[in-house]
Amino acid sequence: MSEKPEATGQDPEEVNRLVDAIRSLEEIEDPAERTRVVSAVLRRWPDLHKALRVLRQDSVNTLRETGLTWPQIAEIIGGGIKPERAQQISKGLSGATRKKLKQEREKQEREE
Repeated sequence: MSEKPEATGQDPEEVNRLVDAIRSLEEIEDPAERTRVVSAVLRRWPDLHKALRVLRQDSVNTLRETGLTWPQIAEIIGGGIKPERAQQISKGLSGATRKKLKQEREKQEREE
């Protein structure tokens, strides 16, 4: 495989378990069985990805309700996330949604 997920050792245990579970798919020796199993995971992945985004959004909103600032929440999210992005996450704005909104604004500006 060209790209293997790697546990960094700095991630929470839950992240390491997920990475290990994905890595374990490589150990399925029969290529037909490996293909079947990986395909089943990939079919479920969009729903799982959406569920994770919603869970993060809910968690960010809970943090905000406790009085944390956007910079504090961005620090908790990690990965170099800026406070503005933390606020967008709280509103459920994904990269695709932000891109679509930007394109719509640009189209309206051209039409005006």
